[in-house]
Amino acid sequence: MASTSAVSTELPPDYRPWPALWAMVIGFFMILVDNTIVSVATPAIRDDLRTDYNSVIWVTSAYLLAYAVPLLVTGRLGDRFGPKNIYLVGLAIFTLASLWCGLTDSIEMLIVARVVQGFGAALITPQTMAVITRTFAPANRGAAMALWGATAGVATLVGPILGGVLVDGLGWEWIFIINVPVGIIGFVLAVRLVPALPTHTHTFDWLGVVLSGVGVFLVVFGIQEGEKYDWGQLTGLVSVPLLIALGVIVFAAFVWWQGRIKAEPLVPLGLFRDRNFSLGNGGIALVSLAITAMSLPFFFYAQGVRGWSPTESALLMAPMAVMLMVLSPFVGKLVDRIHPRSITIVGFGTAAIAMTWLSQLIAPDTPVWQLCLPMALFGISNACLWAPLSATTTRNLPMASAGSGAGVFNTTRQIGAVLGSAAIAALIQARLTAHGLEGATEAGQGSGPMPASVQTAFSEAMAQTLYLPVAAFVVGLVLVLFLARPTHARPGA
Repeated sequence: MASTSAVSTELPPDYRPWPALWAMVIGFFMILVDNTIVSVATPAIRDDLRTDYNSVIWVTSAYLLAYAVPLLVTGRLGDRFGPKNIYLVGLAIFTLASLWCGLTDSIEMLIVARVVQGFGAALITPQTMAVITRTFAPANRGAAMALWGATAGVATLVGPILGGVLVDGLGWEWIFIINVPVGIIGFVLAVRLVPALPTHTHTFDWLGVVLSGVGVFLVVFGIQEGEKYDWGQLTGLVSVPLLIALGVIVFAAFVWWQGRIKAEPLVPLGLFRDRNFSLGNGGIALVSLAITAMSLPFFFYAQGVRGWSPTESALLMAPMAVMLMVLSPFVGKLVDRIHPRSITIVGFGTAAIAMTWLSQLIAPDTPVWQLCLPMALFGISNACLWAPLSATTTRNLPMASAGSGAGVFNTTRQIGAVLGSAAIAALIQARLTAHGLEGATEAGQGSGPMPASVQTAFSEAMAQTLYLPVAAFVVGLVLVLFLARPTHARPGA
């Protein structure tokens, strides 16, 4: 009862939580689609803007970095100025930056526009989670978090399909321009339906922002550019290992500073005393890393080896999306009723099996129906991961920590995606080099399959990169074995 009253006292008398949540989910879905929609359009962007493989990867990585780094602050901004206000500002920035992306004609301007777009996304994401935490009682929060988690999962899987249709039908620019009408609709609905919640005074740790941003950037830049420079010198005394080591040191300094700062830290380390918060953050980072890492090599295989169009290759993701959308409502009902360990073990275990299975099928002549089977299993996995991890991680958070806790959770998820993007780029380059195919990604894209003489070797290289997401899912499986039953359990559960 205490928790329920704590929620209801700050809400308008006529407040209806579900319409407000659905209004915010529109914007949340749109920005998450942008996490993955670019992957299927990568060959088209590279060809049209006449750039190289490494530069076009930065179209994704720049967005993910600009999305991840500010999240520690933007969650706190929602507490200070109201989640509704920050959400609307972020949605406006994201929508305008999307139009900029669609109108640009150079790779440099596209990367800059993606940075601005990522910042808008960083303003939006924590507010959706904070509104759930502040307006739904803990014992009834599972269904709301199931919608939030399912939205994240569906967006991750639907993005490539939508991207393929738009690239084939209208051109790659439209994967960004389509956000404009959606953003306007989401803005109007949020103004009408989302409540203005009470604000809380906060201080802002700008030194922490700098340390965390520099640390993440150095590690990601070093990993992504490592293969290009043969993991050696970039210039003068600056080397790839040095950049990565400096990034780790700076990030360690950030953690040390968070424990020393007298005012409010960006990351309240005390939150990690809750076992589920710690394990849930680790789990969602691994899920995000793995999903980001698996999409790029798969689309290079589908378009480069098989010669499928962006739409045709993206439709291979359809079994995942269908299974996820069908199962998410059922999993959402289970989140409040059974131990989260039971659901997430199934999720991580089937995901590792699905990725291993898919890696064995990546070949020039594999029948399409065989590729669909592990994809369908992967959809089951996602249904058992996004919503349960989201709900379990935040279930025990106190109301005063809603914004910072949401910021930490979403930052962790996005850092996982950033590292997945950087790591898979380096791994793809490494495996292509090992197979003597350094230039293979520059041929056979968008105009039929690559020469038959290199198809088998290229397929083997892409298949081997899928062991990265397999490893991530196995580590996640170990983590969730230690999840505890949430303290705010449904009565009678």
